[in-house]
Amino acid sequence: MSVKKLEDYVRTIPDFPQPGIMFRDITTVLQDADGLALAIDEMQKKLEGVDFDIIAGTESRGFIFGAAIAYNMHKPLLLVRKKGKLPAETVSQTYDLEYGQATIEIHKDAVKPGDKVVIVDDLIATGGTVGAAAKLIEKLGGKVVKMVFLMELKGLEGRKKLADYDIESVLAYEGK
Repeated sequence: MSVKKLEDYVRTIPDFPQPGIMFRDITTVLQDADGLALAIDEMQKKLEGVDFDIIAGTESRGFIFGAAIAYNMHKPLLLVRKKGKLPAETVSQTYDLEYGQATIEIHKDAVKPGDKVVIVDDLIATGGTVGAAAKLIEKLGGKVVKMVFLMELKGLEGRKKLADYDIESVLAYEGK
């Protein structure tokens, strides 16, 4: 019996959503108990020795990984949501998409000045969403001490946009 590596759980779908794109599907990671455990464990290893107060998970797959890591490490979880989804007073940040813009929000009381925050998400692509999340945290006086991703699409150069942050990804794929 051979031991599967994390990349063995990721399904690749050619030409989705358009020709030339190799879509890296993590639903196959989530649907397998061993794959999910391995993904969470590998992401959590990236936080060994990191001093932080809060885990921020971005909507929606960042919630999955962020919640599990927050639970394991006994840290609070901050939800970074799409505009209009949070019930209390929020701060918002608009950012550019390939075609248009999007806005995300966090509760105004979710971060206090001096809080050290780790942002967790499934994917770093262009860096737009997590860059906006970092700006929200900083607006409230927090400091983003690390960003952890399950996967990175190197061809989209998200690291360049986020060059001021400590970034780690478990898996990295060339291309888009």
